[in-house]
Amino acid sequence: MKGFLIGIALVIPGLSGSMFAVVVGLYERMVEAISSFRKQPLKNIKFLLPIMLGAVIGILASTKLVLWLCEQFPVMSYGFFIGLVIGVLPFVYKKVSFQRFKLFDGLLAILGFAFITLVSHQGNEGMSDFVAMSHLQNLNDWAVIAFAGFFAISMMMIPGISGAVMLMMVNQYGTIYNSVAKLLDTVMFMLVGKFDQAQQAFSSVVILLPFMIGAFLGVILMAKVLNFLLHKYAHQVYCAVFGIVVAGIWILMELALKGAVVSVQGGGSWFMLIVALVVFIIIGVLATIFLDKQDPTDT
Repeated sequence: MKGFLIGIALVIPGLSGSMFAVVVGLYERMVEAISSFRKQPLKNIKFLLPIMLGAVIGILASTKLVLWLCEQFPVMSYGFFIGLVIGVLPFVYKKVSFQRFKLFDGLLAILGFAFITLVSHQGNEGMSDFVAMSHLQNLNDWAVIAFAGFFAISMMMIPGISGAVMLMMVNQYGTIYNSVAKLLDTVMFMLVGKFDQAQQAFSSVVILLPFMIGAFLGVILMAKVLNFLLHKYAHQVYCAVFGIVVAGIWILMELALKGAVVSVQGGGSWFMLIVALVVFIIIGVLATIFLDKQDPTDT
Protein backbone atom coordinates (compact mmCIF):
# COMPACT_ATOMS: atom_id res chain seq x y z
CA MET A 1 0.00 0.00 0.00
CA LYS A 2 2.82 2.40 0.87
CA GLY A 3 4.69 1.53 -2.31
CA PHE A 4 1.49 2.08 -4.30
CA LEU A 5 1.23 5.66 -3.01
CA ILE A 6 4.89 6.28 -3.79
CA GLY A 7 4.31 4.96 -7.31
CA ILE A 8 1.40 7.33 -7.85
CA ALA A 9 3.51 10.28 -6.70
CA LEU A 10 6.31 9.28 -9.11
CA VAL A 11 4.06 9.81 -12.12
CA ILE A 12 1.87 12.82 -11.31
CA PRO A 13 3.57 16.19 -11.94
CA GLY A 14 3.83 18.22 -8.75
CA LEU A 15 3.85 15.20 -6.43
CA SER A 16 7.06 13.86 -4.94
CA GLY A 17 7.70 10.14 -4.53
CA SER A 18 10.35 10.77 -1.87
CA MET A 19 8.00 13.06 0.07
CA PHE A 20 5.38 10.32 0.08
CA ALA A 21 8.09 7.94 1.29
CA VAL A 22 8.46 10.37 4.22
CA VAL A 23 4.67 10.51 4.57
CA VAL A 24 4.35 6.72 4.90
CA GLY A 25 7.39 6.46 7.19
CA LEU A 26 9.74 4.62 4.81
CA TYR A 27 12.17 7.30 3.64
CA GLU A 28 15.12 6.84 6.00
CA ARG A 29 15.02 3.04 5.85
CA MET A 30 14.76 3.04 2.06
CA VAL A 31 17.80 5.32 1.73
CA GLU A 32 19.77 3.19 4.19
CA ALA A 33 18.72 -0.09 2.53
CA ILE A 34 19.76 1.13 -0.92
CA SER A 35 23.00 2.66 0.36
CA SER A 36 24.06 -0.48 2.25
CA PHE A 37 22.49 -3.03 -0.10
CA ARG A 38 25.61 -5.18 -0.53
CA LYS A 39 26.16 -5.53 3.22
CA GLN A 40 22.85 -7.31 3.89
CA PRO A 41 21.36 -8.14 0.46
CA LEU A 42 18.70 -10.63 1.62
CA LYS A 43 17.40 -8.38 4.38
CA ASN A 44 17.33 -5.36 2.07
CA ILE A 45 15.61 -7.30 -0.72
CA LYS A 46 12.94 -8.48 1.74
CA PHE A 47 12.32 -4.85 2.76
CA LEU A 48 12.54 -3.20 -0.67
CA LEU A 49 10.77 -5.80 -2.84
CA PRO A 50 7.16 -5.22 -1.64
CA ILE A 51 7.71 -1.45 -1.86
CA MET A 52 8.97 -1.82 -5.44
CA LEU A 53 6.05 -4.05 -6.42
CA GLY A 54 3.57 -1.59 -4.95
CA ALA A 55 5.32 1.30 -6.70
CA VAL A 56 5.20 -0.48 -10.07
CA ILE A 57 1.47 -1.11 -9.64
CA GLY A 58 1.01 2.54 -8.61
CA ILE A 59 2.91 3.74 -11.69
CA LEU A 60 0.86 1.54 -14.02
CA ALA A 61 -2.38 2.68 -12.34
CA SER A 62 -1.31 6.32 -12.58
CA THR A 63 -0.79 6.15 -16.34
CA LYS A 64 -4.52 5.73 -16.77
CA LEU A 65 -6.81 5.73 -13.72
CA VAL A 66 -5.14 8.09 -11.23
CA LEU A 67 -4.30 10.76 -13.80
CA TRP A 68 -7.91 10.57 -14.99
CA LEU A 69 -9.17 11.01 -11.41
CA CYS A 70 -6.89 14.02 -10.89
CA GLU A 71 -8.20 15.59 -14.09
CA GLN A 72 -11.89 14.80 -13.51
CA PHE A 73 -12.02 15.26 -9.70
CA PRO A 74 -9.05 17.54 -8.90
CA VAL A 75 -10.47 19.00 -5.66
CA MET A 76 -11.12 15.60 -4.07
CA SER A 77 -7.94 13.97 -5.46
CA TYR A 78 -5.56 16.73 -4.44
CA GLY A 79 -7.46 17.22 -1.19
CA PHE A 80 -6.63 13.61 -0.34
CA PHE A 81 -2.96 14.17 -1.22
CA ILE A 82 -2.90 17.35 0.91
CA GLY A 83 -4.24 15.35 3.85
CA LEU A 84 -1.53 12.72 3.38
CA VAL A 85 1.17 15.40 3.51
CA ILE A 86 -0.38 17.26 6.48
CA GLY A 87 -0.42 13.97 8.36
CA VAL A 88 3.39 13.76 8.19
CA LEU A 89 3.99 17.13 9.91
CA PRO A 90 3.93 15.64 13.47
CA PHE A 91 6.50 13.06 12.35
CA VAL A 92 8.83 15.76 10.99
CA TYR A 93 8.30 17.88 14.12
CA LYS A 94 9.43 14.96 16.29
CA LYS A 95 12.59 14.71 14.21
CA VAL A 96 13.55 18.36 14.84
CA SER A 97 12.19 18.91 18.36
CA PHE A 98 14.85 16.84 20.12
CA GLN A 99 17.35 19.70 19.63
CA ARG A 100 17.05 23.37 20.46
CA PHE A 101 15.71 25.30 17.47
CA LYS A 102 18.20 27.85 16.12
CA LEU A 103 18.03 30.69 13.61
CA PHE A 104 19.96 28.61 11.06
CA ASP A 105 17.33 25.85 11.36
CA GLY A 106 14.63 28.34 10.44
CA LEU A 107 16.71 29.49 7.49
CA LEU A 108 17.01 25.88 6.29
CA ALA A 109 13.22 25.48 6.48
CA ILE A 110 12.71 28.70 4.48
CA LEU A 111 15.28 27.64 1.88
CA GLY A 112 13.63 24.21 1.60
CA PHE A 113 10.23 25.85 1.05
CA ALA A 114 11.57 28.35 -1.51
CA PHE A 115 13.61 25.79 -3.46
CA ILE A 116 10.79 23.28 -3.89
CA THR A 117 8.24 25.98 -4.72
CA LEU A 118 10.59 27.31 -7.40
CA VAL A 119 11.43 23.89 -8.86
CA SER A 120 7.79 22.78 -8.95
CA HIS A 121 6.91 25.64 -11.29
CA GLN A 122 9.63 24.88 -13.83
CA GLY A 123 7.57 22.41 -15.88
CA ASN A 124 5.91 24.28 -18.76
CA GLU A 125 2.23 23.90 -19.47
CA GLY A 126 1.58 21.20 -22.06
CA MET A 127 5.05 19.64 -21.84
CA SER A 128 3.61 16.54 -20.22
CA ASP A 129 1.86 15.66 -23.51
CA PHE A 130 4.95 16.11 -25.72
CA VAL A 131 6.62 12.85 -26.78
CA ALA A 132 10.18 13.86 -27.68
CA MET A 133 11.16 10.30 -28.68
CA SER A 134 8.91 7.40 -29.69
CA HIS A 135 11.71 4.83 -30.13
CA LEU A 136 15.51 4.54 -29.86
CA GLN A 137 17.44 5.13 -33.09
CA ASN A 138 21.11 5.48 -32.09
CA LEU A 139 23.57 5.64 -29.18
CA ASN A 140 22.85 9.34 -28.70
CA ASP A 141 19.19 8.50 -27.96
CA TRP A 142 20.34 5.92 -25.41
CA ALA A 143 22.58 8.51 -23.74
CA VAL A 144 19.81 11.14 -23.65
CA ILE A 145 17.31 8.77 -22.03
CA ALA A 146 19.91 7.36 -19.61
CA PHE A 147 20.77 10.91 -18.50
CA ALA A 148 17.07 11.69 -18.05
CA GLY A 149 16.73 8.66 -15.79
CA PHE A 150 19.88 9.55 -13.82
CA PHE A 151 18.89 13.20 -13.38
CA ALA A 152 15.19 12.75 -12.60
CA ILE A 153 15.46 9.81 -10.21
CA SER A 154 18.53 11.07 -8.31
CA MET A 155 16.91 14.49 -7.80
CA MET A 156 13.59 12.85 -6.93
CA MET A 157 15.21 11.17 -3.92
CA ILE A 158 15.38 14.60 -2.27
CA PRO A 159 12.04 14.94 -0.41
CA GLY A 160 9.68 17.34 -2.15
CA ILE A 161 11.22 17.21 -5.62
CA SER A 162 8.88 15.74 -8.21
CA GLY A 163 10.52 13.25 -10.55
CA ALA A 164 7.83 14.05 -13.13
CA VAL A 165 8.74 17.76 -13.04
CA MET A 166 12.44 16.87 -13.36
CA LEU A 167 11.59 14.88 -16.51
CA MET A 168 9.69 17.89 -17.82
CA MET A 169 12.77 20.06 -17.26
CA VAL A 170 14.80 17.75 -19.56
CA ASN A 171 11.85 17.48 -21.96
CA GLN A 172 11.36 13.72 -21.52
CA TYR A 173 8.23 13.37 -19.33
CA GLY A 174 5.96 12.67 -22.31
CA THR A 175 8.49 10.18 -23.70
CA ILE A 176 8.67 8.11 -20.51
CA TYR A 177 4.93 8.38 -19.83
CA ASN A 178 4.24 7.19 -23.38
CA SER A 179 6.66 4.25 -22.95
CA VAL A 180 4.92 3.12 -19.74
CA ALA A 181 1.54 3.39 -21.46
CA LYS A 182 2.89 1.37 -24.42
CA LEU A 183 3.93 -1.36 -21.98
CA LEU A 184 0.28 -1.87 -21.08
CA ASP A 185 -0.68 -1.74 -24.77
CA THR A 186 1.97 -4.38 -25.61
CA VAL A 187 0.56 -6.77 -23.02
CA MET A 188 -3.01 -6.23 -24.25
CA PHE A 189 -2.04 -6.76 -27.91
CA MET A 190 -0.21 -9.98 -26.98
CA LEU A 191 -3.22 -11.29 -25.08
CA VAL A 192 -5.57 -10.77 -28.05
CA GLY A 193 -3.09 -12.13 -30.61
CA LYS A 194 -2.27 -8.82 -32.37
CA PHE A 195 1.46 -9.55 -32.53
CA ASP A 196 2.35 -6.98 -35.22
CA GLN A 197 0.82 -4.18 -33.16
CA ALA A 198 2.45 -5.60 -30.03
CA GLN A 199 5.86 -5.48 -31.73
CA GLN A 200 5.27 -1.88 -32.83
CA ALA A 201 4.23 -0.82 -29.33
CA PHE A 202 7.22 -2.66 -27.81
CA SER A 203 9.63 -0.46 -29.77
CA SER A 204 8.56 2.38 -27.47
CA VAL A 205 8.82 0.19 -24.37
CA VAL A 206 12.54 -0.39 -25.10
CA ILE A 207 13.10 3.28 -24.18
CA LEU A 208 12.59 2.25 -20.55
CA LEU A 209 15.80 0.16 -20.60
CA PRO A 210 18.37 3.02 -20.75
CA PHE A 211 16.09 5.05 -18.49
CA MET A 212 16.23 2.32 -15.82
CA ILE A 213 20.02 2.02 -16.18
CA GLY A 214 20.43 5.75 -15.58
CA ALA A 215 17.87 5.67 -12.77
CA PHE A 216 19.71 2.81 -11.06
CA LEU A 217 23.02 4.69 -11.10
CA GLY A 218 21.30 7.86 -9.85
CA VAL A 219 19.61 6.03 -6.99
CA ILE A 220 22.84 4.38 -5.81
CA LEU A 221 24.83 7.63 -5.89
CA MET A 222 22.19 9.83 -4.25
CA ALA A 223 21.34 7.18 -1.64
CA LYS A 224 24.93 7.22 -0.39
CA VAL A 225 24.94 11.02 -0.18
CA LEU A 226 21.60 11.19 1.62
CA ASN A 227 22.48 8.33 3.96
CA PHE A 228 25.61 10.25 5.02
CA LEU A 229 23.60 13.44 5.61
CA LEU A 230 20.88 11.62 7.58
CA HIS A 231 23.48 10.05 9.87
CA LYS A 232 25.64 13.15 10.37
CA TYR A 233 23.18 16.03 10.06
CA ALA A 234 19.72 14.53 10.66
CA HIS A 235 18.40 17.57 12.57
CA GLN A 236 19.41 19.99 9.81
CA VAL A 237 18.09 17.69 7.08
CA TYR A 238 14.66 17.49 8.71
CA CYS A 239 14.55 21.25 9.29
CA ALA A 240 14.83 21.59 5.52
CA VAL A 241 12.34 18.74 5.06
CA PHE A 242 9.83 20.63 7.24
CA GLY A 243 9.97 23.55 4.80
CA ILE A 244 9.73 21.12 1.90
CA VAL A 245 6.61 19.48 3.37
CA VAL A 246 4.95 22.88 3.85
CA ALA A 247 5.85 23.71 0.23
CA GLY A 248 4.25 20.42 -0.83
CA ILE A 249 1.01 21.40 0.90
CA TRP A 250 1.14 24.80 -0.79
CA ILE A 251 1.73 23.30 -4.26
CA LEU A 252 -1.05 20.72 -3.88
CA MET A 253 -3.43 23.42 -2.65
CA GLU A 254 -2.65 25.44 -5.80
CA LEU A 255 -3.53 22.42 -7.95
CA ALA A 256 -6.75 21.85 -6.00
CA LEU A 257 -7.76 25.51 -6.36
CA LYS A 258 -7.05 25.46 -10.11
CA GLY A 259 -9.35 22.47 -10.40
CA ALA A 260 -11.98 24.22 -8.27
CA VAL A 261 -11.95 27.28 -10.55
CA VAL A 262 -12.52 25.07 -13.59
CA SER A 263 -15.37 23.26 -11.79
CA VAL A 264 -17.04 26.55 -10.81
CA GLN A 265 -16.78 27.82 -14.38
CA GLY A 266 -18.51 24.60 -15.42
CA GLY A 267 -21.41 25.28 -13.04
CA GLY A 268 -20.06 23.83 -9.78
CA SER A 269 -20.70 25.28 -6.32
CA TRP A 270 -17.87 26.83 -4.27
CA PHE A 271 -19.51 25.68 -1.05
CA MET A 272 -19.72 22.04 -2.12
CA LEU A 273 -16.16 22.11 -3.47
CA ILE A 274 -14.83 23.51 -0.19
CA VAL A 275 -16.75 20.87 1.77
CA ALA A 276 -15.35 18.14 -0.52
CA LEU A 277 -11.83 19.54 -0.10
CA VAL A 278 -12.06 19.55 3.70
CA VAL A 279 -13.57 16.05 3.80
CA PHE A 280 -10.86 14.55 1.61
CA ILE A 281 -8.11 16.37 3.49
CA ILE A 282 -9.41 14.71 6.68
CA ILE A 283 -9.53 11.33 4.90
CA GLY A 284 -5.93 11.87 3.77
CA VAL A 285 -4.75 12.71 7.30
CA LEU A 286 -6.48 9.59 8.67
CA ALA A 287 -4.90 7.52 5.89
CA THR A 288 -1.43 8.75 6.90
CA ILE A 289 -2.10 7.81 10.52
CA PHE A 290 -3.31 4.37 9.40
CA LEU A 291 -0.32 3.78 7.13
CA ASP A 292 2.06 4.88 9.86
CA LYS A 293 0.69 2.16 12.14
CA GLN A 294 0.63 -0.63 9.56
CA ASP A 295 4.38 -1.29 9.64
CA PRO A 296 5.28 -4.98 9.50
CA THR A 297 8.97 -4.27 10.15
CA ASP A 298 8.13 -3.08 13.65
CA THR A 299 6.48 -6.37 14.64
